[in-house]
Amino acid sequence: MFQLLWILLIGFVLGVLAKLILRGPQSIPWWLTMLLGAAGAWLGNAVSGWIGVRHTSGIDWIRHLLQLGFAVALVALVAPAWSKNRAPR
Repeated sequence: MFQLLWILLIGFVLGVLAKLILRGPQSIPWWLTMLLGAAGAWLGNAVSGWIGVRHTSGIDWIRHLLQLGFAVALVALVAPAWSKNRAPR
C-alpha cells in the first residue's frame, strides 16, 4: 500500500517538474500529471536498468535524469492532445 502511495507521490513531483520545464501552458488535470510522471519514472527505471546504470554507488543521477526526461516527453506528447480533445466546439 505504501509503495503505491510513494509511486503516486513521485509521479506527481515528476509530472509537475515536467510541466515547469516545458514552455507554455499544459492544461492537463492533476491526476493525469501524476500518471504521466509515474509512467516517466517507470520508463526511466526500465531504460536505466537496460543500460546498466540503475544501481550505482551514491545517487543515481542518470536514472533520475532519465525519469525526468521521460516525464517531460510524455507530458509534451499528451498535453496538446488532451487540450485538443477538451476544446469547446
